[in-house]
Amino acid sequence: TTRRNEHGKVIGVVGIGQDITARLAQEREYSKLIDNANAPIFGVDTQGRVNVWNQCAMKLVGYSLDEVMGKNLVQEFITNEYKDAVSTVLDEAMTGNETANFEFPLITKHGIRIEVLLNATTRRDEQGNIIGVVGIGQDITGRIAQEREYSKLIDTANAPIFGVDTKGSVNVWNQCARKLVGYNTDEVMDKNLVEEFITTDYQASVQAVLDRALHGEETANFEFPLITKAGARIEILLNATTRRDEHGNIIGVVGIGQDITFRIAQEREYSNLINNANAPIFGVDNEGMVNVWNQCAMHLVGYSTEEVMGHRLVEEFITKDYQASVQTVLDKALDGEETANFEFPLMTKAGVRLEV
Repeated sequence: TTRRNEHGKVIGVVGIGQDITARLAQEREYSKLIDNANAPIFGVDTQGRVNVWNQCAMKLVGYSLDEVMGKNLVQEFITNEYKDAVSTVLDEAMTGNETANFEFPLITKHGIRIEVLLNATTRRDEQGNIIGVVGIGQDITGRIAQEREYSKLIDTANAPIFGVDTKGSVNVWNQCARKLVGYNTDEVMDKNLVEEFITTDYQASVQAVLDRALHGEETANFEFPLITKAGARIEILLNATTRRDEHGNIIGVVGIGQDITFRIAQEREYSNLINNANAPIFGVDNEGMVNVWNQCAMHLVGYSTEEVMGHRLVEEFITKDYQASVQTVLDKALDGEETANFEFPLMTKAGVRLEV
């Protein structure tokens, strides 16, 4: 500052200084960290002109520092269909509204399109004035390619596959699901799966399966009905799997189904044939508990289905002198060794001994 005497005559200069050694050192360190970061980092000034372009950005996009510095980022390096969106993100950051996880494409020097996930951060000077935007990016080209391949595999799978988000709204509906249920993608996307496509009697149980999967507890072989567009009821066997993003956060559920309508019909027919057969038929599970007891068995022995189901056949209905031999026959059958023409006695409800 000029120094003057009382008459206004210049008599010298006075200088007021500030030690900026530490600040310059910090700025150099900051620049070094940016330049050597293992993520592409670029920056623009308030006019949208590139003023930061680190080594990773150079390697990723192929342009050297000299080729990009001072150039308008959006106009020269962003694809036409994304120029407006990227400009909006930068403009928002110029007003202090930062953006995280914005996806957009960049075109490399060799004309290759790469997908970038961007965090746009406002840059300020030491007085807090906005001087531009710095963007820290992540090359997600490989991830996007994998997601597209994953989507293609899902869409062309020979099993019905659907997915819902954390609110239960449909966001995956493959070709097989379309053919099976009759609704196209536009008719189901963003609709609530349970409320709109599950029969009322199964809504609570299906919702419970989805809720558990949304908490990381997956379910296999869950049977439930779906109503087709034509109003037909089809039976589905479902595996409900938790969907997560790249950070492990739960983002929904994907269900891989199997149409078991025909199998269920066969089982019902089989059950009907057994129940109406003119010979006594019974069955036990691998614990020896009665799980099949047809009408002829009821008439012959006198016990109703409710009286025998879940009870031990050998211990409760076989005479003691034959319990060991009957148990041996059952054990062999449970190991795959079947027996024909085995004779043993059954005690009726009335206490009569029958030879079977």
